[in-house]
Amino acid sequence: MLAIGQYNTLRILRDTKVGLFLGDGENEEHDVLLPNKYVPKEFYIGDDITVFVYLDQEERPVATTLKPYVKLNEFAHLKVNYINKFGAFLNWGLEKDLFVPFKEQARPMEEGKRYLIYCFMDEKTDRMVASSKTQQFLNNDEITVENGEEVDLIVSHITEAGINVIINEKHRGLAYKNEVFEEIKPGIRMKGYIKNVRPDGKIDVSLRKLGVEAIEPTSQMILDELKSNRGFLGLNDNSHPEDIKTVLKMSKKAFKKAVGNLYRQKLIEIKEDGIYLL
Repeated sequence: MLAIGQYNTLRILRDTKVGLFLGDGENEEHDVLLPNKYVPKEFYIGDDITVFVYLDQEERPVATTLKPYVKLNEFAHLKVNYINKFGAFLNWGLEKDLFVPFKEQARPMEEGKRYLIYCFMDEKTDRMVASSKTQQFLNNDEITVENGEEVDLIVSHITEAGINVIINEKHRGLAYKNEVFEEIKPGIRMKGYIKNVRPDGKIDVSLRKLGVEAIEPTSQMILDELKSNRGFLGLNDNSHPEDIKTVLKMSKKAFKKAVGNLYRQKLIEIKEDGIYLL
């Protein structure tokens, strides 16, 4: 059975003028064409090949060796190629653009702009479409993550409260703005850590490791900065949090923990004018 919108490993069954026909060798109804332009230079009948299967312009399954920017039931940040009277069409790395009906647009899409979308199978039309109304595909009723757990994040959108993220492509989460020290843009994928799962289902996220585990990498950042500045860093416990954030991209709390760790290891000396590398 072909998995539409996913990678399939299929057997090369026969070579024709239009391309290779692939399948499981048991049910011809599930055979799919790999057009000539995607046929590898060397192949043998009976070999297995991994291809992406989607629906062509006539809604027929077709295989490709191109790698799409998004698969079925995934989120992605995609650019609008063009808009017509039916909706928007996104560049997802394949010949046929990914369709976004007007009813699935959180706000009217504009040509040339990028939007965070979710790719799903429309039950009414049996074709892959996308939606920028991403919240409907997330569920915080049944939480599958725990405090302290490392997770995969996708930046959804940025508000005054902070960075709204998608956790493991399942849940909504928030990283507070005053705890974010790097430039963040919608669509970016990164690792994060579950800071707190609240009783109401809301999830607080940190973009940096938590607790004791966070000290070591942060200490290394300070060491690297010291080495690149001839062994001196003009920061100490009395420095303003904004100065620490500007220089090291970390909070003052994280800075103090890291400095304490380096001091206990006798790697630095702390003076009134700053920190010196020993």
